[in-house]
Amino acid sequence: MSVEAKKAEPRTNEKKCSWASYMTNSPTMIVMIGLPARGKTYMSKKLTRYLNWIGVPTKVFNLGVYRREAVKSYKSYDFFRHDNKEAMQIRKHCAIMALQDVKVYLSQDGGQIAVFDATNTTRERRELILNFAKENAYKVFFVESLCDDPDVIAENILEVKVSSPDYPERDRESVMEDFLKRIECYKVTYQPLDPDEHDKELSFIQVINVGRRFLVNRVQDYIQSKIVYYLMNIHVHSHSIYICRHGESHYNQKGRIGGDSELSERGKQFTAALKGFVDEHKLSNLKVWTSQMRRTIMTAEELGVPYEQWKILNEIDAGVCEEMTYQMIEKQYPDEFALRDQDKFHYRYPGGESYQDLVQRLEPVIMELERQGNVLVICHQAVMRCLLAYFLDKGTDQLPYLKCPLHTVFKLTPVAYGCKVDMFDLKVEAVNTHRDRPSIKPQSPFIRRNSFTPLSTEDQIKKPRLHSGESAPHSCMSQASALPSMHFSEGAKLAGSEGSTNSFCSVDSDDCVEVQ
Repeated sequence: MSVEAKKAEPRTNEKKCSWASYMTNSPTMIVMIGLPARGKTYMSKKLTRYLNWIGVPTKVFNLGVYRREAVKSYKSYDFFRHDNKEAMQIRKHCAIMALQDVKVYLSQDGGQIAVFDATNTTRERRELILNFAKENAYKVFFVESLCDDPDVIAENILEVKVSSPDYPERDRESVMEDFLKRIECYKVTYQPLDPDEHDKELSFIQVINVGRRFLVNRVQDYIQSKIVYYLMNIHVHSHSIYICRHGESHYNQKGRIGGDSELSERGKQFTAALKGFVDEHKLSNLKVWTSQMRRTIMTAEELGVPYEQWKILNEIDAGVCEEMTYQMIEKQYPDEFALRDQDKFHYRYPGGESYQDLVQRLEPVIMELERQGNVLVICHQAVMRCLLAYFLDKGTDQLPYLKCPLHTVFKLTPVAYGCKVDMFDLKVEAVNTHRDRPSIKPQSPFIRRNSFTPLSTEDQIKKPRLHSGESAPHSCMSQASALPSMHFSEGAKLAGSEGSTNSFCSVDSDDCVEVQ
């Protein structure tokens, strides 16, 4: 089948008008390149976690997993010798099997990005991948990790490879010896990317000595620029991130959401306990970040250290439901209450935000946290859930229900391929603001197309909107509001993320227009 025919062939499980479809107009393969112990799997896993967090369905295909499945027991570095013909056939077969799984994921399972995590050190192997991508109309972006720092390489081997399934019950010295010989086997045939001649037409980034320098070549589209931006921001260094909510507020006690109330007496007790925690753990050179809301600022003031206020750390904007209790919302806006329980991540408050909007708003915070040393973030429940979901690799179904109790500090310490979590209850009583996932999701007959238009039935939304070239569609603001009094905040005007349950482009809408 020709490439042109492939491009016209529909994907069987395309996500309807998802936010990700606006970022990637065709599936993309991220292909890792580099000698062993250069941090390829570390970058693959972090990049995949980030892309899934921002709403782009991504999956890692690690060739080592396929190789271990084909060869049940690893004996020595001899398997990786370029003159070991039997082993070379097995390794090529594993690569083809992995590529077939990539095809299923991108063409049938609704995936947008596949990360092909392998050494891919020869031009022959990269040509195989490029031909496969061309046949299936996938874009390709290479990520090459170059490192000649022996200390970095040794640290990577000892931190990650010693615990590899290839080396069960073997001492560190023998592992180091065998793995260094494995690296030498790859060096014999390694052909790095050549940005000046042979590979100048390819799209790629070279990460040199774990981020000391970068070389970027022919970035094709927005998602590739996002990948470059992220890889240039992640730093491999030892640090911990501390995240907690503000002290209990008066609105917490009353069960009201949002608003800008001050701390309760117990909230003030927590600020003193938090100062004791910082002193006890000897958190020197600690950076403290807060939102611009009074309850986080009051919590930070007691610490007696400089702090930065971030507007993007403000709590999720509940729009017309600000300062209301859930009981009030259920009584006054029963359809809104039901809609939110149906899909809490994508639901957007009328005139407010959704969790999906919040994730996009918080992206700069994640970038800065990746670059910083020790940081204490004093924030809010929904904000804390989004940050934890990134570091703990939680999906959109879990994110809105992560438990983030008041007066508890979470310590996040990045480790080899994940994040270690320690929780510290500072033993100051507070109300429980967590609302469990409903066991039976209520069904509402209404769907709202965005934050400003009236509620509509599903049948109305599915009807196509027809107009001639001379007659543009009427502004959505001209429609009468279904809610009696809607006051829109600045944040609501900025929130326009596609793919939300009540965004301008509904999941079930036939009016969705793809912008190339």
